[in-house]
Parts: sequence; C-alpha cells; structure tokens
Amino acid sequence: MISVTRFDRQTIFLNPDHILSIEETPDTVITLFNGNHLLVREHVKVILQRIVSFRAKIIRRSGALSVSRSYLRRKRNNHYSRAESEHYLTLADFGNSRQPMHRQEI
Repeated sequence: MISVTRFDRQTIFLNPDHILSIEETPDTVITLFNGNHLLVREHVKVILQRIVSFRAKIIRRSGALSVSRSYLRRKRNNHYSRAESEHYLTLADFGNSRQPMHRQEI
C-alpha cells in the first residue's frame, strides 16, 4: 500500500494494483479501476517513486526468504544427517529375535 494525501490533508492508503491512471493537470488525479477519481497533493513523480519502492520491497521480501533462512536448513540437515554406516543396515544388525512392535502384542 502507498500513502497519498488528499487536498483536505487526509492521508489515505491505496493499493497500487487498483490504479488505472495518474494524470497531472494542475492537480494530480488518480483514476481507479472502479471509476473513482482521487485528487491528491503529491506530484506524479512522487507517486511513481512510492509505487516502485513498494513493489521493490515486495520482491525483496519474497526473494530474501529462501536466501536468509538457508543457514537454518543447513543446520537442520546437519543435525539429522546419518552416518554412512547407518545407511547400510543389514538383518544381522537387528538379530533374528522378533521384538513386539506395539504394547498390545506383549
């Protein structure tokens, strides 16, 4: 969301995806998809900078999640990694005696 100021100094927040066009006549007019027009105090360049920074922040947050938490993934993988000898268990390792698997089998 970006913030813009109406002429009565009321701050409103707009979703930049709902903006259809921005016109700079002597006053800046924002046209939304639903047909509403907003007169705002900011110039077009300021509004465009806010939209670009908003979208850049969204992209940064979505892309940084996998990179910033990779150290956690490495730590978890190292914690749960098995020794090479554990990967190749044979029946001799378990013995031939049958052990009960559940309490009711005792």
